[in-house]
Amino acid sequence: MSKRFSVISLMLALVMIFTACSTSGGSSSGEGTPDSGSKDKVTLKIGLPGSYEVTSKEIIDGFIADHPHINVEIQEAPWGDFTSKIATQIAGNTMPDVWFQENATILSYGQRGVAEDLTSYMEADLNADDYIDGLYSAQTPEGKIWGVPHGINPVALAYNEDVFEKAGVPLPTDDWTYNDLIEASKQLTVKEGNQTSQFGFIGSFSITNGWFPWIKQSGGSALDETLTQSKFDDPKTAEGLQQLYDGLEQGYFADIDYLKANGGELEVFASGKAAMYFLQYSLQVNMNDSFPDTNWNVVKIPKGVDGKRYVPMVANTWLVSSRAKQESKDAAWEFLKYYLSDEVQDIIVNTGSTLPVKKSALDQLKDSTTKPLNKAAFTDGIDEGGVTLDENASWSEWRILVQQVVNEIMVGNVTVNDGVKEIHTKVQEVLDAS
Repeated sequence: MSKRFSVISLMLALVMIFTACSTSGGSSSGEGTPDSGSKDKVTLKIGLPGSYEVTSKEIIDGFIADHPHINVEIQEAPWGDFTSKIATQIAGNTMPDVWFQENATILSYGQRGVAEDLTSYMEADLNADDYIDGLYSAQTPEGKIWGVPHGINPVALAYNEDVFEKAGVPLPTDDWTYNDLIEASKQLTVKEGNQTSQFGFIGSFSITNGWFPWIKQSGGSALDETLTQSKFDDPKTAEGLQQLYDGLEQGYFADIDYLKANGGELEVFASGKAAMYFLQYSLQVNMNDSFPDTNWNVVKIPKGVDGKRYVPMVANTWLVSSRAKQESKDAAWEFLKYYLSDEVQDIIVNTGSTLPVKKSALDQLKDSTTKPLNKAAFTDGIDEGGVTLDENASWSEWRILVQQVVNEIMVGNVTVNDGVKEIHTKVQEVLDAS
């Protein structure tokens, strides 16, 4: 009996081994190689505001090809239509699993419980040293990370070389301060009677290339480090706004009326009617397309009074819906990992419309032959002193209130000192209510 039992046991064991071998899904050495037979199908809904004009179709197609077990559904629309629609979808809990919008909007979604905290995903799968600090644009002071960048759009100081050479004024350098910019602007301003035919600098007073860099360089800020307290009552903030106002009022910065009458900021800069301009990286594409013959370049944005550099950078940010099923969240993270990979970051850098966040991709710009040649002014600039626009969950609300008063200050309807007091009160009310 014992001998017969042993034979039967041996036969059963062989059957079990054979069965296990014949149903095994893929080899253990196949990591990173898609195997549609080894994974259950999962549906991933990706939202694309601006459609493929903003996000390269090559990226989406590449992800689909590399992840056959993920059934991708694309929801695309023009930017304005998408942002209107997404609000309705969130209310009805029908939004995509992953999509992107302005960074401040994503921060507000995080506070509202719409965005998934990606901290654990990033710590597990990403090497922070491979990326610039801009990777964490959507990180809160408490350490939660509500998304990862679709792209980074920093600011540098653009200058028209022909205007400088004609005036005999030395070209800007990375060592410039804002006082150097002001003095050069005065030298480069040309008046013909009561009319100014050439300005030294374009005095924009929008946030990114206007009032925000001016208050940062003077030692001020919009909010404190916790992003809960207004800093518009800081005298240093007022000093920066005063410098911008003085340039406009005294006529060595081109004002909004002149810009409107002469075709806008790019037209005025490209035509030599203004020698310098705080240019966002994405606008290089417009410059090269519309004004290919303009002789121009960039240097880093000037240093502040403390010797440090503050480079405003704007980010659109991907988020993962916190309300998605776990399998869809995991698929969404697979997409974001792919988006942050060498392959995709290389695609992004070649578009020229935004900067990737992976250092290896940024290194490719050193060999770029398109204008501006000194793209290191952008890449090294954000590496040295990249800052967001003091964005928090209520940024979209308080920023509008600030802009309304700044507009009145810059056209002379309100003094700087009175204006910052009004701004401080309004901003703090929003912060306290959020």
